[in-house]
Amino acid sequence: MSAVCYRDPRAALTYLEAAFGFEISMLIEDDNGNVVHSEMRFGNAVVMIGHEWSEDHKSPLSIGGKNTQTVHIQIDTDVDAHCERARAAGFEIIVPPETQFYGDRTYRCRDPEGHIWTVAQPVIAVTREAAEASTGLKITGWV
Repeated sequence: MSAVCYRDPRAALTYLEAAFGFEISMLIEDDNGNVVHSEMRFGNAVVMIGHEWSEDHKSPLSIGGKNTQTVHIQIDTDVDAHCERARAAGFEIIVPPETQFYGDRTYRCRDPEGHIWTVAQPVIAVTREAAEASTGLKITGWV
């Protein structure tokens, strides 16, 4: 399970639901209504959405927009429509949907606090041999 830190985790819960269709599966609040811990579900996957809790756990918004990782979402619905939903929810589309050599149609976006998300939908069945032929790369472990 991944955990993503936000300056404003309550706002993140709202825009992640609007952009991606995530659903809150757990919400823990303190006596003042601050989000202490939360989890959002997407299909069988869960991501924790939390607050900045140490100097080493910050939102990109607090560290000059830097990211040390991205979160990838694999979907089985129309990735182009998903991209437009994310755009409408205020996400910046960094790379619009493109079909990749391995058969997924993928887009990349940035949320309002600067986290980068990649979303992909399998659209073409591609063999390892075809992927190697089209890229010149050697691929091991292709399923």
